[in-house]
Amino acid sequence: MEKLALQIKQWGQELGFQQVGISDTDLSEAETHLHNWLNNNFHGEMDYMQRHGPKRSRPALLHEGTISVISVRMDYLPESAAAMNTSLRDPAKAYISRYALGRDYHKMMRNRLQKLADKIQLQVGLFGYRAFVDSAPVLEKALAEKSGLGWIGKHSNLINRKAGSWFFLGEIFTDLPLPPDNKATAHCGACNACLDICPTQAIVAPYQVDARRCVSYLTIELHGSIPEELRPLIGNRIYGCDDCQIICPWNRFARMTGEKDFSPRHQLDTRQLLEVFAWSEATFLTKTEGSAIRRIGHQRWLRNIAVALGNAAATPQIIEALKPMLDHHSALVREHVQWALDQQLAGNAIPTSQVDLPAYLS
Repeated sequence: MEKLALQIKQWGQELGFQQVGISDTDLSEAETHLHNWLNNNFHGEMDYMQRHGPKRSRPALLHEGTISVISVRMDYLPESAAAMNTSLRDPAKAYISRYALGRDYHKMMRNRLQKLADKIQLQVGLFGYRAFVDSAPVLEKALAEKSGLGWIGKHSNLINRKAGSWFFLGEIFTDLPLPPDNKATAHCGACNACLDICPTQAIVAPYQVDARRCVSYLTIELHGSIPEELRPLIGNRIYGCDDCQIICPWNRFARMTGEKDFSPRHQLDTRQLLEVFAWSEATFLTKTEGSAIRRIGHQRWLRNIAVALGNAAATPQIIEALKPMLDHHSALVREHVQWALDQQLAGNAIPTSQVDLPAYLS
């Protein structure tokens, strides 16, 4: 099994994963943290976080016979932190979380995991397994931490000492008794950069994120109205948020991705707000084909952009673009367009944050 574990790690790297680790299935500590998080209602409308009961924290209940978990990471960083920060400082630009600029990673990584499982099967014969890429109730970060891929930082993302945090995770649950790797140790120390920079102060304490305040939740997971008091804090972020990763000092070690699928498509990294606000539903579906963005649908896309336009400096062009949308068939869109128009007419532009950036972001 020790030899097989080494082979699995080598095969994983040959398939394009930057790192492979192995863990057992004891997630009792993570289960306690999850229960406390749910009891605080920090999950908001994400009912799926509690829907499956203990399956999320007890792998053998999710896939019978599981005794080992193979975790993998794949880097996706498409540009420098300085370039991202420049986009965030331009209120006329549409900022999209950098993980969503290219093709949806789920299918691609799942195919790679299947190839890894096939290689294992050629070596050992038939064995029990199931592959996951954010596709089932899996505590992927806790498993990755146990397998040595990194530690869960104060912002709740996984951090690797040599690679930062710009990577996706995937898993293979298996009945093979593979030797586990050592759990990663934490190295956040006294740093609170991610807590300080969070635009909505969603990181309410180290290692505790109130999703109900998180920009990623508000722009992706939330189906209804974005709370008015949080709208000005969203700035020009129309899909997700990267601030806590941009500022993390460990990301000075992050490497740019070599995967073409993760490169920006349809100029989504440089689009102006007024450009994407003008997309019809058909255009939206075309431009987001094969992208994670498509899951929010055209109405929430318009909702998010309307908020960003409301936060931008008042211009006749924005006002004229907003007015026709007051007749949109969606009440959700109309509500946020009206708010944006009121902000524009009142001249309530939200100044872009001027952060004293550390040298590693320059």
